Parts: sequence; structure tokens; C-alpha cells
Amino acid sequence: MKREVEILAPAGSWECLEAAVCAGADAIYIGGSRFGARAHADNLNEERMLEAIDYVHLHGRKLYMTVNTLLKEQELGELVDYLRPYYEQGLDAVIVQDIGAMRLIREAFPDLPLHVSTQATVTQTLSAQLFQRMGAERIVPARELSLEEIKNMKNATGLEIECFVHGALCYCYSGQCLMSSMIGGRSGNRGECAQPCRLPYRVENRKSADLMSLKDLCTIDMIPELVEAGIDSFKIEGRMKQPDYVYTVTQMYRKYTDIYLQKGKKGFHVTKEDKEKLENCYRRRGYCDGYYRKQNGKEMLSLKRPGKETEPKKEKMDYILQEKIDGTLNLAEGTVSELTVWLHDRPEMTVTVTGDMAQTAKNQPLVAERIEKQIRKTGNTPFVFEEVYIDVSGNLFLPMQSLNELRRAALSDLEVQITEEYRRHMIWSEIQAEDMSDNKFENSRRNYEFQISVETVEQLKLALAREYVDRIFISDAIAFDETVIDMLEEYRLNMRDRKHESKICLAMPYIFRERAMNIYKVYFEKISQYYEGVLVRNWEALEWMKSKGYKGEILSDYNLYGWNNRAIKELSELGIDQYTSSVELNFRELSELSTGGNLIVYGYQPVMITANCIRRTTEDCLGKDSMLYITDRLGNKFPVKNYCKYCYNIIYNSAPIVLLDQKNEIRSLEPSGIRLNFTLEKEREMEQILESYKNVFLEDKEIPMPDISFTRGHFKRGVK
Repeated sequence: MKREVEILAPAGSWECLEAAVCAGADAIYIGGSRFGARAHADNLNEERMLEAIDYVHLHGRKLYMTVNTLLKEQELGELVDYLRPYYEQGLDAVIVQDIGAMRLIREAFPDLPLHVSTQATVTQTLSAQLFQRMGAERIVPARELSLEEIKNMKNATGLEIECFVHGALCYCYSGQCLMSSMIGGRSGNRGECAQPCRLPYRVENRKSADLMSLKDLCTIDMIPELVEAGIDSFKIEGRMKQPDYVYTVTQMYRKYTDIYLQKGKKGFHVTKEDKEKLENCYRRRGYCDGYYRKQNGKEMLSLKRPGKETEPKKEKMDYILQEKIDGTLNLAEGTVSELTVWLHDRPEMTVTVTGDMAQTAKNQPLVAERIEKQIRKTGNTPFVFEEVYIDVSGNLFLPMQSLNELRRAALSDLEVQITEEYRRHMIWSEIQAEDMSDNKFENSRRNYEFQISVETVEQLKLALAREYVDRIFISDAIAFDETVIDMLEEYRLNMRDRKHESKICLAMPYIFRERAMNIYKVYFEKISQYYEGVLVRNWEALEWMKSKGYKGEILSDYNLYGWNNRAIKELSELGIDQYTSSVELNFRELSELSTGGNLIVYGYQPVMITANCIRRTTEDCLGKDSMLYITDRLGNKFPVKNYCKYCYNIIYNSAPIVLLDQKNEIRSLEPSGIRLNFTLEKEREMEQILESYKNVFLEDKEIPMPDISFTRGHFKRGVK
């Protein structure tokens, strides 16, 4: 086959970087001292990172830097200075999640390739095309996609597609997980995930099990299918792993990818010995082939607690790789010595240096064999001689020290020449703060909307009866039921008897893959007829509604992250009429933003959106929406709702967010709206909550906090 497939290896340390290069990786992804989604890896400081960029380039490889966390406003102002030295050194690409960071990088470093992180939750061609318009050259789609979905994305966009082929799997769609953040303050969006999915949980009266602990991914046998799906880069997970692991896994995927590309399917076969070697380099949870062939399944999970990690202990290895070079040394009596060296595979990459003058030998003249032996002593340099041509004229003498200095100078100059190829210089000396005043989000809105989100028909009935409610979001789970449509028609007919009309909006699915898109094609006319706006929770839904020419308002939920002013402006320019503030920013951080979004002030916060199904893992699929509870080791109960229509789960936090006592702070933020999300609440409980928030936020009354278990989320504490 003529295709080329990149083997992309992880490096959480300098030793892992060397191991990856020695094992044959085409590129390495690595984090710097900030903004990477593996905050606890042995990330490189600036000096070491600059060395790493030169190191990979000397060996003809690439280095991609992770900048794949969400950035707070102050941090975004520091991003350009942080990236500048790496950009100028020749950094090959940045991997990014935050749309504000994407905007800034495009502005400051227009020729720096931008790769969209799997943290951006790209699940469909529509969002890939969106990021393509934003300047992305490569997409790392959600791990949950099938080979067919990946193939469609590749064919429709022509973008480079990078997919995970080996290593740990997250239970939640990457970028949608707030569980570690909400229960322990360590945010996965900030590289601080504490992996609560690896802990045991129990369903009702059953025994505890590791219900959310997925086996590791291993697709070595699937290489032909992966290549034929159009994947350009095989990504190995493991920035927290040891060098031996990185070396072995990289070596195996390098070997068998090359075999397939050279010999095709007929010549492709993974030996039993190599498969065992690959799996034995880290054996803790077992292995599966991920989502490429299936939507989900119990067989993907490691339900039992594993023993200690069985990664075999090995002696420390020195991962040294040297590039082949050739050289010619000219020595003649009475003339300066001259050494020319060049890369064996790139003869145009050549340097010539001169040294001391060769003298007439008084005793024993130098012979070519002795000279060649000395010149070949390249030691721990990046080079090793393949061919050396020695041209000696006359009976001459030159000290060994002179030959050493000549060789060192040549190798040093060659190293400089290779790395200088990659150097850049910034065009702009300073990136000015962008004017945010021209976005369409209102800057000084004091009369915020009172908004409600509902999940059940009973909750909707209660919401429609409250005249002080400005906007009602109706969950997609019930939005197209005939009962609901009848309620909306009756509500519109009776509006002449009311003082105030609530805007009725549709809350679209959290995940919008092809299954959802096909369903929405049928429902689009009803959306236009009955809903004045839509709440989108992913890039795919946003792009689909725009592509259909939807005329109503489009609002974004908390998980289309607006952590900084550039991200907020990007949301505005992408067609969002109102955005929802992040639930991970605290009051101070929210106050640094130029405009207030809709602020969630009550509700059970989704902490995971998952392709796997807790009910299917523990029972049989019911084929319809249902609710169950999982309980952790501390007795906390987390509601889990499965949305069978789209085949995903939502795991909610064990306690609702309640911000009744934060009225003054919330008002000072001048939000466009405050929102109460109702999910589990029965009629009486919902009535009490609504009355409390009406009293506080609409009538300025002082009331005590409710006598229930609740959390203020991150409004006070925030995340690191």
C-alpha cells in the first residue's frame, strides 16, 4: 500500500521521549509545564522542552505539544508568551481543546498546525468541518466513534484523523466528565482527574463492582481496518506510563503497521509471541478493542478489582538512537585539515569545517586506518558514521586532539543545520487584548431571565403554570410526545389570559451522532413550529440547526465551554444567542469575563455522559429511558439515566447545586439568566424550590437555606 500512517507515541518524561524515538515513533505528544491534560506527568520545563524539539528533529520526527486544558481568562493572557519559545524553536503542532485558545493561537501563530483534542468531543462530520473552518489541520475524534463514522469524517473533510489505538479508556466522553471535579475538586478539564471511574460502585442491593472501569484498548489485530478507515495517525495512550511500556507498545505498532502497508492483508499476521509481549508490558485491567466495532458492552469492562500492576520490572535501559552520516576528510602536508559530513539519507544536508594545519611527520606518519578510527568516535552524539572517506596526501602528522576537535565541530555544525531548518520567528511582537464589546451577548444586563429546565411532563405542567418564568427548556426526552405538544398548543391558546409569556425552548441531546441526526430530520418541522429556541449541548447540534436554517434562538449549555473572553466571543460568532457559564469557574473567575451568561443556580449537575450503559452492564437493556442509582464507597447515591433513543447515559451528581445564599454575588455578575435544572424532583419538591428561588431572586426576600444535602458546586471554590 502507498499510504503512510503516523505512529504517535506518548512521553510523560524525557526518558519516555527517547524510548519512543528509539522504538520508531514518527511523532511524540508531550506536555509542557502548563496547560496539559496530564498535570501529574513528569512534564518538561522550558529548557528541556526546547531540547526535546531539537532532539526529535535531529532524528527526523515531530513533536506535538498538549495545550488541551480549558484556560481561565488570566491564563489565556499568558498563553502567547508561554508558546512563543516553542514556536520559534520549531514546535510541529499544538493539541487544543479550548476554542478561545484556538482563536488566540490562530491569531498569534498562524502557521503553527492546530490539532483538535479528543477533549473537544468531536463525534460527527459536522463538528469536524466546524473546527476545519476554525483552522484545524487534524481532528482527534471521540474514542466512542465506530470505524464507519471515522471513515465518513475523513472522506467528508479531508482532515488528518488521529485515533487512539492502545492504552487506557475513559468511561465518559472526554471533555464531558465533571465527576472528579465535582466530588473532589480535581478537574479532568484541567489535567487533574482523580479517576473516580476506577472505584467500586453498587447498583441498589447488588454487590459492589467496578461498574465504570473499562479495560485497556488494544487494536494491534485491527490495523488493516484502521488504515482502511482513513486514520492517519495511530495514537498510543500512556503519558503516565514508564519508558519500557512506551518502547514496547510503540515498537509493536510500528512493526505491524509497516508490515500491513508493505504486504497488505495477505501478509499481515500478529504472532502469538508479539501479542503476549504487547499485553504483558502492562497487564492490569485486561484488553478490549474499544468502540470501533460496537456501541458499548459489558465485555468492555473490568468489573473485578485487579491485583497490583503486573508490569514486569526491567533493568534500566539507555535508549540511544544515532542517525547515519557519511563524511570525507582531506589531509595534506602544509594545508588546513578539512572535514565534510552529511546525512546518509539526505546528502543535501551537509557541512564542511576546517581545522589545524597538517604537519610533515618527523617519525611515524599517520595512516588512513588510524585516522578513520579516530574520526568514527562519535560517542553519545546524535550521529554515527556509515561511510568515511579518508584522503591523505604525503607523510603527515596531526595530533589526535586536532582530529577530535575537527569531528566535534563538524557534528555540532550539522546538528545546528538540521535544527535551524525548523526555526521560526514571530511576525507580531505583541498580541493585543481583543475587543470583546462587539459580541452580541449583552454586557450590562441587570434584568436577568428566570429560566427553568424540565425533564418530565409533570415538571412541565408546573412550569407552564408559573407566570414569572421567562424561559422553559423542555428535555428532548419528552419534547415531541403528543401529550407535550398538546400542552404547548393549549398554552399558546391561553396566552391572552396571562400577563407574561414564557419562551419555550427545546433542550437537545447531550450527544448528537448520526442516530440523533436521523431522528431530528423527522422532528425539525415540530421544532420550528413549537419551540422558540433550542439549547445545544454539542458542536454537532449547533451546526445541524444552522444547516437547516433554523430561525429561532440558539443557546449553548455549560459544556460548550466559555472559560475566557475569546471563547465567549467565538461562541457569539458561531451563532450562539445566549451562552451558559461554566459550572467549574468560581465567582471571581466569572467576574473577570466581559459578559455574563446564563448561570445554573440549582440542579443535579451531570457529571458524566457515557456511551456505555450502567443498566446494560448490570441487567438487560430495557429499550426505553429509565433511572437507577449507583452508590459509592462513602454511601453517596448518584442518579443514572439512560437515554435509549440515542444510546447514552447521564450520571448526575449525588447532591444538587443550590445557590440561594449567593444572590448578591450572582447579581453582581449581571448574568443574562439564572437557570434551575429540574431532573429528579417530584411535584411538591419542585414547587418548594421554585418558591424559594422566586422569593430570593425576584422578590428580594431573605429565607433560610433548605434542610437538604446540597453543594454550591464550584461557585466558591473553583478548580485548580
